[in-house]
Amino acid sequence: MLFYKFKFSLNNFYCKIVLRMKPKNKQMQINLAKSAGFCFGVKRALKIALDTAKLDKSVCMLGDIVHNEEVVKLITKSGIRKVKRLGRGKGKTLIIRAHGTCKKTLLKAKKLGYKVIDATCPMVKETHKIAKSAEKKGFRVIIIGDKNHDEVHGIAGQLGKKAIIIDGSEDTLLDNIAKIEKACVVVQSTQNLDKVEETMKIIRSKVKNVKFYNTICRPTTIKQDEIKKMPLDNEMMIIIGSRNSANTKRLFEISKRLNKKSYWIDSKNEIKKGWFKNVRSVGITAGASTPEPVIKAIINHIRNYKYLSR
Repeated sequence: MLFYKFKFSLNNFYCKIVLRMKPKNKQMQINLAKSAGFCFGVKRALKIALDTAKLDKSVCMLGDIVHNEEVVKLITKSGIRKVKRLGRGKGKTLIIRAHGTCKKTLLKAKKLGYKVIDATCPMVKETHKIAKSAEKKGFRVIIIGDKNHDEVHGIAGQLGKKAIIIDGSEDTLLDNIAKIEKACVVVQSTQNLDKVEETMKIIRSKVKNVKFYNTICRPTTIKQDEIKKMPLDNEMMIIIGSRNSANTKRLFEISKRLNKKSYWIDSKNEIKKGWFKNVRSVGITAGASTPEPVIKAIINHIRNYKYLSR
């Protein structure tokens, strides 16, 4: 028989869901991160997309709205089509995804006759403004981020000149920036701040005039602050999110460095009973594009496991 007790602490970012199982010496705590799941930008983009699907008949999107399979299924079910390229746009609506897109794509869509609905995260759009403003003032724009990520392509696509994209402190492109007179550095919103600071030390050592804008979003910062503490407070960590989710990847990387018993899963089907042997506390967090029903399903699944003794 299970007795549920919820604990909330103002000193901690996460709430504790204590599962008490008889006998009392056999119990397991599930500690759920307060920030687990959707961020503001994802919630906003999803609402815009679903509301648009109700009003317009022919709605499409270049790629996935966010990096999560369950959310993509929901979008497809709503009638929104994913397309690889733009065609004739008369009578059609194009939704710009949460990650944003390049300026050329927007102009092309409007020229082809699409009605454009912009669901770009406001924090990402702010980075666009910073980058464009800096370029106008003569700064060379450097983006710290994943070279193949949609958000990074969108930022770079706002500029007239080719941006320099650095994906870490070991990137060979860092060897070629010494000739830059003045640089403006912006960051992909889901980057690891510790690694960004390492990269910035190198950039500052090579370029005299550097303006750095920490454009890592607030939800990412909160999630990363939590994940620096939770693996130390729990015997095991579960990180929930799709394999193509950049922010989930960062959470897992940080957790794994602090606690070897960290597991990255996308659904309850990936959970293995053996993970819970002799485990009395489990920390759980989830990426910014992970839906609440997925998180709840995983927690309910874990509740089925008693404390496994040797």
